[in-house]
Amino acid sequence: MSRGRLHASRHDGFAAGLLPIFTMVLLALVTVMPVKIPGYAAVTPLFVLMGAYHWTVYRPDLLPPVALFVLGCVVDLLAGAPLGVSSLVLLVVRTAVMRQRKFFVGRLFPFVWAGFALAAGAAAALQWALGCAINAGLFDPRSALLQWVLSVGAYPVVSWILMRLQRWSLATWEARA
Repeated sequence: MSRGRLHASRHDGFAAGLLPIFTMVLLALVTVMPVKIPGYAAVTPLFVLMGAYHWTVYRPDLLPPVALFVLGCVVDLLAGAPLGVSSLVLLVVRTAVMRQRKFFVGRLFPFVWAGFALAAGAAAALQWALGCAINAGLFDPRSALLQWVLSVGAYPVVSWILMRLQRWSLATWEARA
């Protein structure tokens, strides 16, 4: 392999490796995008969590914990949420999924989706509990429940898009190598 071709392959591999972070940034922007639906901000689907779950199941090596921490802080800053709540939730879910990852890899999608439903339920409950603790009061849990329902419903679409991007990236990288 020529020196120029080797350099191009390393560059393409690096670019392919950035796909999870790039998609996570896009999901963060979708999360904080203003929508003119009354009350939508309180029940916005957990798009960033969807990406974190997907990449943790399929390519955890490309989405390090520090990236999730920084992304969570950015989401909190953009959404006006208490700083660190999203980071904590993302890192807790990543840790739990990493411990159980062997049960999801190579399984049919409904099994992976059920795992996401559990993870999203725990994440929504944790966010609700942290919000109550930070504000020293109880919030109506119905918004957390609706957020969970919307997230579980949206996950197949988001996961399908991420899987297609992952396959496209891999095919593009292998074709250039």
